[in-house]
Amino acid sequence: MADIKAFDLNLLRTLDALLETRSVTRSADRLGVTQPAVSGMLARLREALDDPLFIRTQRGILPTPRAEALAGPLKAALAQVEALLEPEVFDPARAALTLRIAATDYAQRVVVLPFLDALRREAPSVRLSVRPVAADFPQQLAEGDLDLALVTSDISPENLRARGLFYENYVTILREGHPAASRSLDLDSFCALDHAIMSHDGTELRGATDDALERVGRKRNVVISLPGFAVLIDLIRRSDMIAMIPRRLLAGEGGIVLCEPPVPLDGFRKILVWHERLQHDPAQAWLRQRLADSVID
Repeated sequence: MADIKAFDLNLLRTLDALLETRSVTRSADRLGVTQPAVSGMLARLREALDDPLFIRTQRGILPTPRAEALAGPLKAALAQVEALLEPEVFDPARAALTLRIAATDYAQRVVVLPFLDALRREAPSVRLSVRPVAADFPQQLAEGDLDLALVTSDISPENLRARGLFYENYVTILREGHPAASRSLDLDSFCALDHAIMSHDGTELRGATDDALERVGRKRNVVISLPGFAVLIDLIRRSDMIAMIPRRLLAGEGGIVLCEPPVPLDGFRKILVWHERLQHDPAQAWLRQRLADSVID
């Protein structure tokens, strides 16, 4: 009996070719090797399987009963190996999996919701599990607890795969009918009004706008910090406060007026990140592309 640990599995392709062609010459042509190479591999097969396997005749070589008995199982085994080596094809219409995404409330609104609409049409059995972006999101990606994260470029480590989605900037919003909405919102008016801001845990009463104001020797009055943009926009609709909001969040929103900030303010770049282990997975590649295609302009 052949020892599988010492057996050269490449010899099985030679045996299959010999069984099909009944010819050393034609087998060599099929395998892209020389006739002596095929003869040498046949000699190794005979030794490993302890059987002549083929007998020479005037019309070529004829298989022994042992070789004929191997033909069917050998063909099936080689087909299974070839199937293992074939690239996996992802069919979104038939896929049933759960995609785990970390996203801020901003990214959930601007990216995840449009992405979900596309999935319901094209991959109805794909489910989304969305969670907040935690400080250890790179570790979650590395350990397989998370598939994708929607973050800003400044917090993503360099060892993660990344795809840029868009650059976002901020606008000032006021409610419709606000006394300041009927005139140009200059720096004095901006600083004189009460401000509401968003911080992810609701604890910060200072943000990038305050840093920008400090650079020009001004400050504003922040009266409330909220943990999400949705409630912040609702607050602006029902008060005389103002807020700085990422522009894409305001698509389709009514009851508010948009103004350009009176002080230069940096925006942010939103990116999609994932771990190297998922780089070549066909399902993940399709989902990443579909997510990027779903981004609100």
